[in-house]
Amino acid sequence: MIKRLKGFILFRTLVVTILLGSFYIFRISYGTTVYPAGFSFLIASLYMLTIIYIIALRWVKSASGYTVFIYIQIINDIIAEAILLYVTGGIASGFAFLFPLTIVASSILLNRKACFIIATLCSMLYGMLIGLQFFEIIPVAANFGGNAKEYFYNIFANITAFYLIAFLSGSLSERLRKTAKSLEEKNIVVNDLQTFRRDMVESMPSGVLTINMERKIITFNTSAQKITQYNYDEVAGKTPEEIFPFLAKAETEFERREGDIYRNGKKIIIGIRFSILRDSSGNSIGQIGVFQDLTELKAMEAEIRRSMKWASIGELSASIAHELRNPLASLKASVEMLREKKLSGQHADHLMEIALSEMDRLDNIVTDFLLYAKPQRLNKTSFDLHQSLKDVIMLLRSSEPDRKNVTISVNLPGKLNITGDSEKLRQVFWNLGLNAINAIAENGTLNIYTDKQDDKISVIFHDTGIGLSKEDIERIFDPFYTTKDGGTGLGLSIAQRIAEEHNGKITVKSGGKGTGAIFSVQLPVNNNLP
Repeated sequence: MIKRLKGFILFRTLVVTILLGSFYIFRISYGTTVYPAGFSFLIASLYMLTIIYIIALRWVKSASGYTVFIYIQIINDIIAEAILLYVTGGIASGFAFLFPLTIVASSILLNRKACFIIATLCSMLYGMLIGLQFFEIIPVAANFGGNAKEYFYNIFANITAFYLIAFLSGSLSERLRKTAKSLEEKNIVVNDLQTFRRDMVESMPSGVLTINMERKIITFNTSAQKITQYNYDEVAGKTPEEIFPFLAKAETEFERREGDIYRNGKKIIIGIRFSILRDSSGNSIGQIGVFQDLTELKAMEAEIRRSMKWASIGELSASIAHELRNPLASLKASVEMLREKKLSGQHADHLMEIALSEMDRLDNIVTDFLLYAKPQRLNKTSFDLHQSLKDVIMLLRSSEPDRKNVTISVNLPGKLNITGDSEKLRQVFWNLGLNAINAIAENGTLNIYTDKQDDKISVIFHDTGIGLSKEDIERIFDPFYTTKDGGTGLGLSIAQRIAEEHNGKITVKSGGKGTGAIFSVQLPVNNNLP
């Protein structure tokens, strides 16, 4: 409001200076009377009023005060225009166009209703002035010489124009005000939304940065500055690789990456992931990166691994002692009885067989334990997984002649190349297949097939055997845990270890005893092993 009011005062000053000033300079006259003194007085009065308006503007504070102040100025302008019209010839004057300017100004500064009020005042003054001139009640410098019809037509045409201008300018100004209000409300919403987004990003505990299409950093939130110990001015305009050097070694642009940065002599472990940043139209405008400080988390993980390692060593030692005690006890008893030499040859031979059997069992336990405790380096090659499985299945069928009632169903179409240690994976498949066959009593089925999803492959062994209890599933991969007689309890532990060395894992499902079991070896197709 105050800006429009100041603009109105300035506009009036320019109009007065240009029109009345030029009129005074060229000393334009009408009829026999010349009005330089009258023009001088009018110009001086308008300039004086302008000064008064500017001074009074300081004391106008309320909205109602502004409205009254505008009405005072506009009414004074109408009176000044009527005086100008009178001294310049009345109906013959060329300054009747000033009334519409005042009407338009009222529509801008006030409202549509006020615009019609001002149009009415202009019409009354104009009609009264021309009427007084027609009836020669007031003397006018110029002699128009027209008849009553021409006077009436002039009054009618101008008053009609005043109201048309009031209607059009009032409607347009009202529409502009509504549009301006709507835009202002939208700007407020947009500003609030921008503030909310900025506050949200600044309040995130994770570091957030954005880069433009030239891969230059343009935002770097508060958490990012705390994590990296860089302030915004230090990173603005740089590439992410300059702040996080390990990003340069990434094989794909949007994979999650972890690496170290060093700041002020301190090592900071960072985990970061980038995604595409799009505008409202869905067009790519850069990237957004979200990262965390993993230093404390990695330290906690290392501490947990150390604790678990010592706990595992203790548990493993107890399991080894338990597993070795039984065959050693049998072996000791057999040797002591043989030492007494009181047994017949048949009994002595039987004890000797027991002793040899327990020694073989001890050897198996030690061999499996060494495989579990000290895994060998992987011999990574690319091989046909389906062919490797077919070889294992052939051995399973030929090595268990007493299992002729077990049907091994195979679904391994075509070739499926993966990267890994084929011999170690065969050991895994052999172990799972043999366990499944041993779990089947009679007339059962073992289904072996693969399932490829994206970059992962699952080798599935689904048997119709005795199944596993919930407790069995929870402990099935623990060292020395077994559900069958004569086993070392390390086979599945070794198999899981081999799968993990291939960046995979073995999962097991079973509905309980008597429902069979499903073992799934999940492996990556392209295994980038060291």
